[in-house]
Amino acid sequence: MEAMEEVVIIGAGISGLATALALHRKGIRSVILESSESLRASGFAITIWSNAWKALDALGIADSLRQTHLPLQRIVAKSSASGGITAQISFSAQEKRGELEGRCLRRRLLLEALAKELPPGTIRYSSKVVGIEEDGYLKLLHLADGSILKTKVLLGCDGVNSVVSKWLGLSKPSFSRRSAIRGFTEFPQGHGFKHEFLQFSGEGYRLGFLTSDEKTIYWFFTWTPTDQDRDAEDNASKMKQLILSKMHKSNLPVEIIEVVEKSEMSGLICSPLRYRWPFDLLTGNISKGNVSIAGDAFHPMTPDLGQGGCCALEDAIVLARSLGGALLEAKFCKTEEEQYEIIKKSLEKYAKERRWRSFDLVASSYLVGYIQQNDGAVVSFLRDKCLSGILARALFKKAEFDCGNI
Repeated sequence: MEAMEEVVIIGAGISGLATALALHRKGIRSVILESSESLRASGFAITIWSNAWKALDALGIADSLRQTHLPLQRIVAKSSASGGITAQISFSAQEKRGELEGRCLRRRLLLEALAKELPPGTIRYSSKVVGIEEDGYLKLLHLADGSILKTKVLLGCDGVNSVVSKWLGLSKPSFSRRSAIRGFTEFPQGHGFKHEFLQFSGEGYRLGFLTSDEKTIYWFFTWTPTDQDRDAEDNASKMKQLILSKMHKSNLPVEIIEVVEKSEMSGLICSPLRYRWPFDLLTGNISKGNVSIAGDAFHPMTPDLGQGGCCALEDAIVLARSLGGALLEAKFCKTEEEQYEIIKKSLEKYAKERRWRSFDLVASSYLVGYIQQNDGAVVSFLRDKCLSGILARALFKKAEFDCGNI
């Protein structure tokens, strides 16, 4: 006999946990099916900008995270070729446009903060969904262990290789031909760096450094791998050598090179950068009946604006606001068909509200990454002379978005 749940969320990442918590704040119980044995934090850190802090405030967990992570004070962009500053923008200088807040959060602390607010038993680990089937107005979920779960609402928060996105008919995310290596460096006695987002662009790569707290610096390196680089993608030592060779070739400051040199090998992660073709977001199914998606299952994007996780948190608020009210209304319906129609309309409303926002962020992130990493003479000249400031302000502009309350 199949177990029955009102709402099932697939995936216990940022999107899935935030969606479950937002629904919980609305008085709606949900179950999260997570394929791994525990919370997974792929990567050390995530940059959270103003738009995502508004979502975290709505979820009620923002203040606890602020206490353990430093606010960034400015963005400094430099040329990898010359070392000269191409843009420098202080957060305080932007105050006339509204509050700006950026912090580099430890990803695991964010996941734990979301998870601990959920009722016991919400997350079911070692629960891999291998199939989705229609059953009247319900969905049947087939798990790898042979068990079957019925649900009135199915939400896919299961990342770039989403089972739910595939069921909705969305195409696989595209490979941008770029990859990213991410790492972090601990300084037991303190790092002494300013609280800023420092990045170097040009010569075929982009390199960024963000202070997380007084003792930790998170860094990333994006580039277009050659055939010779492929071996490095699965070997931490070769990854490090690859980055350092490019840094030395660009003659970057010694103190910056030392940040990468002192990074622990175990903390290095390399991954291809994927994104959903923006026009698929406009024409594809974001929802279908009582099924929808959020986070990377919806809008995988390159990390060049630092908005992937932020956008996922926005999704959670908008989705819970729309679906939560519908589920409360559906309790008074007399038939399953009436319930289904109310749920369907709420998910369509969510999809409509998020479609253009996601299109904007995915397309803008791709364009920013292309310009920042490009080593062509014309693009490099324009970037160093005028585009860096425009791109930095674009980041602020995207971060002004307010997803509202639950």
